Amino acid sequence: MTSSHTLIGEEPEHLTRAGHRQAQVDPLAARRAPGDPPWDVYLTGTVFLDIIFTGLDSAPVRGTESWARGMGSSPGGVANMASALARLGLRTSLAAAFGDDHYGEYCWDALEQGEGIDLTPSRTVPGWHSPVTVSMAYEGERTMVSHGHEPPPEEPAPDCPPRARAAVASLTPGRRAPWIAQAARGGTRIFADVGWDETGAWDLAGLSDLEHCEAFLPNAEEAKRYTGADCPRLAAHALTEYVPVAVVTLGSEGAYAVDRRTGEAAEVPAIAVRALDPTGAGDVFVAGFVTGSLAGWPLADRLAFAGLTAALSVQEFGGSLSAPGWSEIGAWWRRVQSLPAQDPMALQRYAFLDQLVPEELDRPWPLRRAVPTIGFRGPS
Repeated sequence: MTSSHTLIGEEPEHLTRAGHRQAQVDPLAARRAPGDPPWDVYLTGTVFLDIIFTGLDSAPVRGTESWARGMGSSPGGVANMASALARLGLRTSLAAAFGDDHYGEYCWDALEQGEGIDLTPSRTVPGWHSPVTVSMAYEGERTMVSHGHEPPPEEPAPDCPPRARAAVASLTPGRRAPWIAQAARGGTRIFADVGWDETGAWDLAGLSDLEHCEAFLPNAEEAKRYTGADCPRLAAHALTEYVPVAVVTLGSEGAYAVDRRTGEAAEVPAIAVRALDPTGAGDVFVAGFVTGSLAGWPLADRLAFAGLTAALSVQEFGGSLSAPGWSEIGAWWRRVQSLPAQDPMALQRYAFLDQLVPEELDRPWPLRRAVPTIGFRGPS
């Protein structure tokens, strides 16, 4: 098992320096060959319009009015994962329903034009309004209120998913998603997460699509409830009876992973940062792990990279727009090495970044973040 030491991260204002440009990094460049699938990752799900209130000193109090010092808007839901994957250089294809309202138009444009995500399998549904989530961030936590309706039944995800190296699936207890089995039969590697089991059954047999998955990435509480184990690390080992790779996130303690095929086990502590908004951090973690897996990195490197990308994301407000790109990763790595009193062993855990991060940057940075209102351009 690989052990590690804690590394102290940097706040985002220390990373931002005028004149830096964002580099296009292809983490799979060495693995690309003629005849490869056109897409690195395919995913499907619901896109929300997220409206985020920031700068709240505490949770809203019943019967009172709370004023937020800031707000933003961005695509949310499955868009968090899609944006995180695209910003890490993976060719990403998304199948989702979009409302035919201004919210839907905004989300479509932000994902297709802003992030370069392929929306060929997606569709606009006439007469259907976009789901909306209002998120309030305070004290490093969040409270959300959502509203939406299921798209019409004639608007399912495509039965025939596009060819892709990998797919990310969110499993639903007691329900199969036919596209998962079809994608797996076509050679797509399936990475799965799961939400809270509202039924309270916590029965792994109910996650029938797990048999098609290469990796399963629950959090510690989910892993313990599904396996009956008292310890999340023991739960990870128990999960490898059902899936080759089990990754259990441990919150502020980091993450633990086991690969049944190679016998590897790895644990990487979380990077110590000040969390402003955890929205989308789990999606960013999965995106980082998928990236490292497709690139063929050792298990510990995949785990460390996933934790790093998640740590960078929580230092910004918002979901999809807080996902880090390679310029943020490179700037963090250069900056954190210059800080005094860093643990040399902790720095060594991330030394693999030396071969990945760009020396020169060629796109404007920092990346576009959430704006106060949809369509707002600000002063010229």
